[in-house]
Amino acid sequence: MPVRIGSKTDYVGSVTPSALGTETTVVEIGAQPDDYLVEGYIDLGAMGAGDQVVIIEYIAVDGTNYRPFVKATYSDAQEEPIIRFHTKTLYKNTLYKVTIKQTQGILRSFPYAFILQVLEVL
Repeated sequence: MPVRIGSKTDYVGSVTPSALGTETTVVEIGAQPDDYLVEGYIDLGAMGAGDQVVIIEYIAVDGTNYRPFVKATYSDAQEEPIIRFHTKTLYKNTLYKVTIKQTQGILRSFPYAFILQVLEVL
């Protein structure tokens, strides 16, 4: 059975946490009409000395309850500032979300770009 990408949605912008310690959603993808692929990037290039951010990637396998999939903390200026979220193939009712929380420093703005590709059977 051949499968192709039936639709594509781009999530592009920048996110600035409203306050230190506040978890802010970067991207959130709900249930889709069929299984889907998602991948993306966040640019931490604005970080400086004394800044710290926590990025959490969540998946709700049951379609309701988000659970942490990957959690990473970054401190100070980043030598390699682009964070890549590798492609995930998710069941159509599975939910996906990425958040950022700045815990120290001066509030910064972080550009991001994510791609959602919904599959379809021919």
